[in-house]
Amino acid sequence: MNILIDSDILIEVSRGRNEKVIEDWTRLGASKAGLMCSPVTIAEIWHGALAPEHNVLERLFSALLCASIDSSIGRLAGDYLRRFHRSHGVELGDALIGATAAIHGATLWTLNRKHYPMREIRFWDHALR
Repeated sequence: MNILIDSDILIEVSRGRNEKVIEDWTRLGASKAGLMCSPVTIAEIWHGALAPEHNVLERLFSALLCASIDSSIGRLAGDYLRRFHRSHGVELGDALIGATAAIHGATLWTLNRKHYPMREIRFWDHALR
């Protein structure tokens, strides 16, 4: 199973603020699951990163496979924007992350499920361990 990890989860992991997320992160790290992130997630996190956080973020991202964004993901993200921007407020970053999860057949781990109204998205739920 591949799990695409959203920005909000990686922020919680890097800052160590959410004990439940840290427990799940540790459990997943010891599992055979493929842990992935999107280049969009990397950009979002680096955008807000403070200098003292850079080393932690480097280590965090080195533990993940970075999924590529290609034309099929771009097209699906465009479809998502057309379908869900007005009705659900889906923005480009979330459309790209959602399309990446769908195209790669990955389960998405996020704390913000409302950002992903697409039926194709499967969510990772720690309760299903």
